[in-house]
Amino acid sequence: MEPVLEVKIGCLFAMLVVTLVCGLIPICFKCFQIETFKGQLPRGFSLLSCVSAGVFLGAGFMHMTVEALENIEFEIRQLRVKNSGGNSSGDPNSASKEYSYGGLIISLGFFFVFSLESLALQCCPETIGKPKVQEEEVSEAHIHGFHSHRPSSLPSLSRKPFRALILLLSLSFHSVFEGLAVGLQTTVPTTVQLCLAVLAHKGPVVFSVGLRLVQIGTAPRWAMFCILSFALMSPLGIALGLAVPTGESEVGHSLAQAVLEGVAAGTFLYVTFLEILPRELAAPEAPMLKWACVTVGFVFMALIALWA
Repeated sequence: MEPVLEVKIGCLFAMLVVTLVCGLIPICFKCFQIETFKGQLPRGFSLLSCVSAGVFLGAGFMHMTVEALENIEFEIRQLRVKNSGGNSSGDPNSASKEYSYGGLIISLGFFFVFSLESLALQCCPETIGKPKVQEEEVSEAHIHGFHSHRPSSLPSLSRKPFRALILLLSLSFHSVFEGLAVGLQTTVPTTVQLCLAVLAHKGPVVFSVGLRLVQIGTAPRWAMFCILSFALMSPLGIALGLAVPTGESEVGHSLAQAVLEGVAAGTFLYVTFLEILPRELAAPEAPMLKWACVTVGFVFMALIALWA
């Protein structure tokens, strides 16, 4: 067996094990379970959630979006060079005239999920009921003779399962392409370096995913199934990379892959900004401390991006 192949198989199992361990920690340990707390959640749990929100924010901007933009623009330039017969020279002002196709594709991913959720709310309005927590607060307010002044912009808890599904799909999609990139490497050093870079940000992200599944009240069996499915995505990508014959891939296939990565990045940004961050920052308690925790999570992912 070739050394590169052995290293790739080792990377496959390493990604599987690391993803499973980090994702199952919030699900298997009772200290992360909401059911173990009576009444209000402790502040530490809320601050940990804010750190995970910062991790999602950093992963969206510093990894998924950046990689999608770079890959889309690169593949479009390659396609233009191929169509022009290999002549890359042209108008000196052509760079300033180029359209931001990467930004457009990421925005289309954002609006795709936005339209799906809006269509679901339009066709099935009965599925969006008043959350149980809000019902209890309203009834308590009437009992004590005052009205609740909570802002109507707070995210509805009934939308959480849908957005959690979108989050998992977008991350799973991205993980397949990360594994594919590892599987397509041709040397041992580049394979190990890329695998370590992927694991460096995958660990905190999958831990945050597991914590998010616990927060929305997902049953332990379903949460474990989601983490297991997510953990299999990167090994699946490596396996696909091993199955691809060595040599230069067609530009069209690479462009299609870059476009799909852009759509996944757009869906991830939608869930990050419309479900994760609003949920963590909605409560008025300790706003500056929550801001600091979100910043810590983002800075951690930003520092990883310097090396990864």
